[in-house]
Amino acid sequence: MKFAICNETFQDWPLDRGFAFAAECGYTGIEIAPFTIAAYARDISTGQRQEIRRQIDAAGLETVGLHWLLAKTDGFSLTSPDAEVRRRTADYFGELARLCADLGGRVMVLGSPQQRNLAPGVTREAAMQFAAEILQTALPVLEETDVTVAVEPLTAEETNFLLTAAEAVELIERVGSPHVRLHLDCKAMAGETVPMPELIARHHAMLAHFHANDPNRQGPGFGQLDFLPIFRALGEADYRGWVSVEVFDYTPGVDRLARQSILYMQDCLPKL
Repeated sequence: MKFAICNETFQDWPLDRGFAFAAECGYTGIEIAPFTIAAYARDISTGQRQEIRRQIDAAGLETVGLHWLLAKTDGFSLTSPDAEVRRRTADYFGELARLCADLGGRVMVLGSPQQRNLAPGVTREAAMQFAAEILQTALPVLEETDVTVAVEPLTAEETNFLLTAAEAVELIERVGSPHVRLHLDCKAMAGETVPMPELIARHHAMLAHFHANDPNRQGPGFGQLDFLPIFRALGEADYRGWVSVEVFDYTPGVDRLARQSILYMQDCLPKL
């Protein structure tokens, strides 16, 4: 099992300091939130991309890819009834895919709850059609860069669209491409009625990426969630992708979150 950590965990640290600390803790991958570099992917120059990739390589890490794809942006939506907004959003996914590839990544986690919310009057069926159209329009660049969009189900506390793994799979099947697959996140799965190991077993054929966290919004091992059944299910599914730590509550402190999350996960492995 390959462990990575999301770079916004390190908050206002210089990027290279965060990369070095991640490696020191034992992570072998880093996942990038574009807003930690610039608000828009198009504003990140070729030189910046090359330097960040050099820093990641120098730390001995691999780039997993991107997440928080549309955070801190304006004018994009997966479910807008406005064809021009959908076109801009599809084009922006292409820009993100090029950024991802330039940094050495292969996967882009599509969460972005605010930019998927249903506008008044937009039905779930219409939203599915709009979102599928956007992802299909972006497919040529995804194929060119060999980048996969991993659709992330979220909870009703965050959004009102794509709330279960089954709904995410429905969208993925509408797009019909190996470059659009599934992402699962422990905090989000905790909102479903189906147990997490069963969700993994049901949908493992679609699974491209995985986020490890606790429903309390901190890292694995910082709450009550037992990761042994989760890691066992991933193993039984022969999942060979990344397990990335993503946290939202930094109360324990950056250092402790990063160190203890991976120590907890590593301690689980011999018990499987």
